[in-house]
Amino acid sequence: MSSSNDSIKKTIIVAFALCLVCSIFVAAAAVGLKPIQNTNKDLDRKRNILSAAGMLEPGKSVDEIFDTVETRIVNLQTGAFASDAEIEEAGINPATYDQTAASKDPQLSVALSGENDPASIKRRVNYSSVYLVKSPEGEIDRIILPVHGYGLWSTMYGFMALKNDYNTVIGFGFYAQGETPGLGGEVDNPNWKALWNGKEVYNDNGQAVLRLAKGGVDSSDPEAIHKVDGLSGATLTSRGVTNLVQYWLGKEGFSPFLAQLRSEGAQ
Repeated sequence: MSSSNDSIKKTIIVAFALCLVCSIFVAAAAVGLKPIQNTNKDLDRKRNILSAAGMLEPGKSVDEIFDTVETRIVNLQTGAFASDAEIEEAGINPATYDQTAASKDPQLSVALSGENDPASIKRRVNYSSVYLVKSPEGEIDRIILPVHGYGLWSTMYGFMALKNDYNTVIGFGFYAQGETPGLGGEVDNPNWKALWNGKEVYNDNGQAVLRLAKGGVDSSDPEAIHKVDGLSGATLTSRGVTNLVQYWLGKEGFSPFLAQLRSEGAQ
């Protein structure tokens, strides 16, 4: 009996020691790999921004190209670039600002519900990153805006790039989504993403009307400039894309900011 108890005791001790050693190795690996993971995450973010703006070039590193992109913070409540004092008070580092984390902070975001939340994001940040590409003369050549909203199964995160008329789309794409492969997942299809190039966000009244068209776009339609082919068999994902585009490019999103840039450019 004693020998049996000793055997059980030894088994437990060995199992505990093995678990302890393994946990130490796992923790050490997690800590040691964290800088590499952060670097890769930042590189992926830059690559997606450049891809939306059509700026990726064979033979050039992502970091090399991204050095030409200026990251700024916009106050979505005022529709203007945030001042250094605002940024400091909010505790924001433009280079590392995490909008997903900020959207969960009541001090850095506002709650949305019902008809005020067509993109189903629940909370909208007070401050958003935007990315500027400037000409050699220092003028804004294009601007890249982060957007997100709910589809059928997931929150879709992406970037939209606009020309310096702040209306014409250069590129649009999602870098994170969990929609149905072959249906809503077609938001990742390069052929579909190419359809956005040249489309216009706003109508003559300044309303964000760019949307997906069920059944495809008729080129003879006078509104075709504001429409992109819907995703076949993915009605709810298509609706989600339309909602998030119109929300983030609308009056609660970037519209006041873009209108101010447009006005400054006309002066």
